[in-house]
Amino acid sequence: MRSVAPMRVAKIGYIAVSAALCFFGVLLIVKPEISLAAFGLFTGIVLIIFGIIKIVGYLSRDLYRLAFQYDLACGILVIALGIMVILEPNDVIDTICIAVGITFLIDGLLKIQISIDAKTFGIRQWWLILSVALLTVVIGVLLVFRTSGSVRALMVLLGISLLADGIMNLTTVLSTVKIIHHQYPDRTIEEEEIFLE
Repeated sequence: MRSVAPMRVAKIGYIAVSAALCFFGVLLIVKPEISLAAFGLFTGIVLIIFGIIKIVGYLSRDLYRLAFQYDLACGILVIALGIMVILEPNDVIDTICIAVGITFLIDGLLKIQISIDAKTFGIRQWWLILSVALLTVVIGVLLVFRTSGSVRALMVLLGISLLADGIMNLTTVLSTVKIIHHQYPDRTIEEEEIFLE
């Protein structure tokens, strides 16, 4: 039998980071005058942690293979963007907007594919994943291709994007990641033929 520990770590990590994104998203919406330097450092750290969790999720091989199926490449990209945000203190708002926008744009597009696959699997919440993913894509585009605006307005937009991505990831992981304690490892085609015989 396969250990469910990596899957449990990935699921709990996804939930924790998503809840943190929601919390800080609301905080930015309510209090957009927060320090840019502090927010940049927080954003970079969260992106790196989230990237690591995505890679662990990919390696966990959950039952449906939905929530984490694209997370190896996405996790590496998110870690790289997190490092970029931490190492680029100059023009921090531009760096954050581009890094967060690209991250959420890609994450949203991948979640659209996951929602379609979830529908095929018969998961009833597929439409909810799709709805929030579409919203996240729109916000990601707005962040990447933003027109010049006040720092306050950009911070509110960042808050909305953090909230949307947090909700999208919570919806996806709670709907599609099922931990089965007696899950057997995947068999190769040859092993499957022997098993069927």
